[in-house]
Amino acid sequence: MAALGWLTPRRRSATARSVLAGEAAAEAARKSSQELEALEALHGTAPAAEPDFPVAGDDRAAAFFDLDNTVMQGAAIFHFGRGLYKRKFFQRRELARFAWQQAWFRLAGVEDPEHMQDARDSALSIVKGHRVAELMSIGEEIYDEYMAERIWPGTRALAQAHLDAGQKVWLVTAAPVETATIIARRLGLTGALGTVAESVDGVYTGKLVGEPLHGPAKAEAVRALAHAVGLDLTRCAAYSDSHNDIPMLSLVGHPYAITPDAKLRKHARAREWRLRDYRTGRKAAKVGIPAAAGGGAIAGGTAAAGALHRRRR
Repeated sequence: MAALGWLTPRRRSATARSVLAGEAAAEAARKSSQELEALEALHGTAPAAEPDFPVAGDDRAAAFFDLDNTVMQGAAIFHFGRGLYKRKFFQRRELARFAWQQAWFRLAGVEDPEHMQDARDSALSIVKGHRVAELMSIGEEIYDEYMAERIWPGTRALAQAHLDAGQKVWLVTAAPVETATIIARRLGLTGALGTVAESVDGVYTGKLVGEPLHGPAKAEAVRALAHAVGLDLTRCAAYSDSHNDIPMLSLVGHPYAITPDAKLRKHARAREWRLRDYRTGRKAAKVGIPAAAGGGAIAGGTAAAGALHRRRR
């Protein structure tokens, strides 16, 4: 049974490393958003037209979406791992363990911090010495190959409703900030908060800034970003399927449990949070966005490949 220890979730509170990881993710997200705006201005890209329906915008409100099993079926880092395997970043004999981890996550939705740390450490050793630009390019390809078809239409529609209401929408995930930013851009979202891997002169060093953006670190990232861009968290919304994101959900005025796991469902009901299932387009179309919400790094994330690389050792 010891070998299955990583399947058991463990609670942990925010630490100095969580705060550092959160602040680093917020700063990376803020910079990437500014760079995108500058690029659009350079090429004369006009802002999207206002929606036809009369929904007043609120520039001090925003929506924060967990990625894995909330916006996308399965885990982004595992899909990224599939792409790395295809590109010979690790060997065939490691694929069985990778397939099992992905299947377990999809069925159980378990995010164990100890397991993530083990995978993170191995992932760092894999990407160390690779250029950021190289893995960004690979990430673009992998999104098209494995991720695009796994976006939940209903949750995507909910995010779009926030955008149509004049609000910014951010992904918040333990996946690498580079991968998360690619996904956010492809979905037309504002940006992403993700795990930040250290790089020097565009080359990964094999170290993280703080720790993976998981659990309490997500809340710290949202708090830091809100402070940096002038958001009022009491007017913001957050969405997740996992009890690991209770710190982030507790931070905002409008928390939503999206097809939650058992622990989150119990917690949400006790606090009268709204529970929704936007994982199918049909349900999203029928229920729509609630009025209160409408108004109101590669190294760190290549955990799938990393866990397998560790097996090889």
